Amino acid sequence: MTKDIIAYIDNGALIDTQSCKDNANLTPIFFDNSKDSLEVIRHSCAHLMAQAIKSLYPEAKFFVGPVIEDGFYYDFRVNSKISEEDLAKIEKKMKELAQLKLDITKYELSKQEVKEKFIDDDLKQEVLLRIPDGKVSVYKQGDFEDLCRGPHVPNTIYLRFFKLTRVAGAYLGGDEKREMLTRIYGVAFADKESLNEYLKIIEEAKKRDHRKLGNEMKLFAFDDEIGGGLPIWLSSGAKLRSKLEHLLYKAHRLRGYEPVRGPELLKADAWKISGHYANYKENMYFTQIDEQEYGIKPMNCVGHIKVYQNDVRSYRDLPLKFFEYGVVHRHEKSGVLHGLFRVREFTQDDAHIFCMPSQIKEQVLEILSFVDTLMKAFEFDYEMEISTKPNKAIGDDEIWNIATNALKEALNEQGLKYGIDEGGGAFYGPKIDIKITDALKRKWQCGTIQVDFNLPNRFELEYTDANNEKKQPVMLHRAILGSFERFIGILIEHCGGELPFFIAPTQVAIVPISQNHHEYAKKIAAQLLELGIDSEIYAKNESLNKKIRLAEKAHVPMILVLGDEEVANESVALRDRRAKEQKTLTLDDFITLTKEKLSEVRF
Repeated sequence: MTKDIIAYIDNGALIDTQSCKDNANLTPIFFDNSKDSLEVIRHSCAHLMAQAIKSLYPEAKFFVGPVIEDGFYYDFRVNSKISEEDLAKIEKKMKELAQLKLDITKYELSKQEVKEKFIDDDLKQEVLLRIPDGKVSVYKQGDFEDLCRGPHVPNTIYLRFFKLTRVAGAYLGGDEKREMLTRIYGVAFADKESLNEYLKIIEEAKKRDHRKLGNEMKLFAFDDEIGGGLPIWLSSGAKLRSKLEHLLYKAHRLRGYEPVRGPELLKADAWKISGHYANYKENMYFTQIDEQEYGIKPMNCVGHIKVYQNDVRSYRDLPLKFFEYGVVHRHEKSGVLHGLFRVREFTQDDAHIFCMPSQIKEQVLEILSFVDTLMKAFEFDYEMEISTKPNKAIGDDEIWNIATNALKEALNEQGLKYGIDEGGGAFYGPKIDIKITDALKRKWQCGTIQVDFNLPNRFELEYTDANNEKKQPVMLHRAILGSFERFIGILIEHCGGELPFFIAPTQVAIVPISQNHHEYAKKIAAQLLELGIDSEIYAKNESLNKKIRLAEKAHVPMILVLGDEEVANESVALRDRRAKEQKTLTLDDFITLTKEKLSEVRF
């Protein structure tokens, strides 16, 4: 069956086998785990799931069921409450239906005919509102049919290797003012081996979930009383962030960046000039002060522009590099909030470079070098993607072409591979996205480099060139981690909580066996603190094994056990979690070891 053709590509678009015509330009899509094949398989599985739900819950009505990056989902309304326990029952019904070998067929009606056909189905009417006038395709398998543009596999027999993964709630059309529908997620593959491998990764991801580990390690918390998407950084989490910030501060200064800080609240007039008011307003928070409208910043760029405007600039000053750990706020709907990955308040490792057009390439290359250093320090693989002009954008095509070509030239000159995301740029300029791959082979978009001719033009930025003429600088927006919150969440899952020694909130757990060993423990802790190394003394009147278990649960990289022998010999019994070894060292040798650990990483 792996050689069967399940669809075709016609001029870049996927079409059903039943829709194809004799055309030499058609590219066959085989039943396998290629990207195009999985899109067809998973979309067909979404319909199979809906058919099973309709069979089990006849009153169910369906909204949309798209393919997503790692699977599919369907939004629907049902009178019964569906829980995780019900997924096995739905899966069983899906398998029964698939074995009936039902042909999946397509027919077309006018929009008016479809409207009349589903006159009693308000969710179908909602879907129709999103479909342009003209012919509407309907897909049918057995007694189930739904509006869909397709394509689908020819027969349900192809749908054998799937798994329903979770149940969630989803607002109708993503509008939190409308009703909450039930959403079921699933995944499907062309063979059993690929499905099993994916499910193993899912189980491992649950163990590594940063929300679970963050709670165990006492890094951060969320509290409904202060609102969703607003993380509270506990002492250990704040130490982790502080270490990361200090390391990055030094790295920026060594690369010629100057620290600055812009206000978190700006008049709406500034956001109107920048274009955020027209293009990004729905993602911002606004308030009134002295009968004037102010906007809380969703980005740091306008503040850095004001720093630039605070002095007269010459070509001799350029490039000017400003950086800030800028706290920003963005309106996110409640349904998409997810731990540290999707929050309403976050801190960017943000920088803006003001330079001459002739300096773009060298600055982009320098940023890419910085990116490479950081990714290697955290043991991440990464790839790059250039995102081009979106539909909603400011600036003319010529400016966009110049900026986009500058990014391509920088990457091409270094022989770096990259993908193209057509229409994925910011509204003010094209960008390079840095996508990292974690230990579970998942890809995450973190850092970004954006070339911007538009904001300098809108704010009338100037510098004097060698001929004493006024010129407009180029602005490069740059974040490498993206945000501290998201990056820390990714890092926790990448490491499974075993954070690198140099940023671990508590780097050394000191476990005295009895009260007699506490003074020696305090001496070690003081010496470590002088070196900038955080430790914790497990001094409670508990058993040795329990103290060690607590330190291990907190994922402390190094555990020292102190007894009579260690006190007498000024030594330590070391348990190194990362090296997975135990040994006895003199105190001096242990202090030397920790110094070496800190010096291993240079940003």
